[in-house]
Amino acid sequence: MTFFVVVFGLFVVSTISELILKVHEASDKLIKDSNNAISMTAGCAVFLQVLNRLSQVDIMVPFFLSFFLSFLSFFLFFLLSTPFFFFFGKDLDKCRRLLIESGEGLVQKASQCREIISNLSSSFIRDNMVILVHSHSRVVMGALHLAAKQNVRFSVYITESRPDCSGLKTAQELQELGIPCKVILDASIGYIMEKVDLVLVGAEGVVENGGLINKIGSYQLALIAKAAGKPLYALAESYKFVRFYPLNQYDFSSSFQRFTDFESTSSDIDWPQYLEKNSPSVDYTPPEYINFLFTDLGIFTPAAVSDELIKFYLD
Repeated sequence: MTFFVVVFGLFVVSTISELILKVHEASDKLIKDSNNAISMTAGCAVFLQVLNRLSQVDIMVPFFLSFFLSFLSFFLFFLLSTPFFFFFGKDLDKCRRLLIESGEGLVQKASQCREIISNLSSSFIRDNMVILVHSHSRVVMGALHLAAKQNVRFSVYITESRPDCSGLKTAQELQELGIPCKVILDASIGYIMEKVDLVLVGAEGVVENGGLINKIGSYQLALIAKAAGKPLYALAESYKFVRFYPLNQYDFSSSFQRFTDFESTSSDIDWPQYLEKNSPSVDYTPPEYINFLFTDLGIFTPAAVSDELIKFYLD
């Protein structure tokens, strides 16, 4: 989002419509080139919605007013031979300034979201709990960090999270914070679930029905937690709410779903050349497997997400 605002300030345009077009083009390019297309799509949608609101209220109204005044000034100039001030140049600068200020406000708000979510969710982490987390999530790490600072004693199991092994990054950060943790194989989730009291996951995107799009393996984690009767809480910033309604695991556009190659962890295995090796980067967790969503807007059931999206886009 920060990069978006910086680039936006460099646009060279001569009309408001051209300015809006440039913003949409930059948004499309950022989504296409991003390694996290879901989160980028949601973040750009928030900025574009702010752009739409400003264009309707703070931009287009003054624009049409200035158009009228300029037309009037031309008329008076020829009628009375009296020059009047023309407003066109200033309107475009005002539009740019308003949008940059709005974008900077969104960036500042985004940096505060994790702190709000940590305050909400840390109270659900209690003494002697065993928590299972998947992959690496900054918002989940924030909640665990705050609970530890509040002298809550708990331990954490972390999935290895193949193919990029991002769970190892979580383990390293937890060790630096002095929080007891163990890394487990993705295949051992079912085995370890009996010892777990609470499952915490982040999200790359929260879709319209309250489901999650997150790192591959999140769906199987949610399935096992549900079967074992363990609560699963998802922690996600509200700017990750995305207008997307997947019907199944394969209902993703090519921009959202990326397939990655991977290697065996054993040096004794010689992969045949003809053997296909790829893995989807994300999966979809339906809302019925999620107990609560912790966001900077509050704590929601998955069903409430659609209401929040409606409020945002129709406000």
